[in-house]
Amino acid sequence: MHRAAWGVAALLLALLCNADDVLAQAPSCTKADFEAVVNEAGAALRDLNRQNTPTFQAKLRELKDKRGWSNDQFLKEAEPFVRDNEIVAHDQKSEQLLTRITGAGQEGASGAGPDCGLLAELRAALKSLVETQKSKWTYMFAKIEKELAK
Repeated sequence: MHRAAWGVAALLLALLCNADDVLAQAPSCTKADFEAVVNEAGAALRDLNRQNTPTFQAKLRELKDKRGWSNDQFLKEAEPFVRDNEIVAHDQKSEQLLTRITGAGQEGASGAGPDCGLLAELRAALKSLVETQKSKWTYMFAKIEKELAK
């Protein structure tokens, strides 16, 4: 029994000696890291809109010309291509993610010390936000392309 106790003590001593190394390797984060995730979210949305909006608008104008719609007709007929249940669902999910990112980003950047676990969650939310927006654009383009092919 005495040998077993010494073995446990030696193991605990080894763990304590290595504790500083383990703590030094723990991830650290700063207020700037949280601010960066919030900024990345805004930039990602702007980039996706900048990349897709002009092309999508051109497709809508192409459909308007193909169908011979007046400007008033166009406003009415184009609505399902920019707003339907699936598009609304993508927008709602995006809004929730963006609210989470901005709210938690401000929370994580303030206070006594940043919560690095929260930072990882925010980065995951950012990735999901970008994927949701890409999915929305893919859906919208597929929908208009199908209509243009008729």
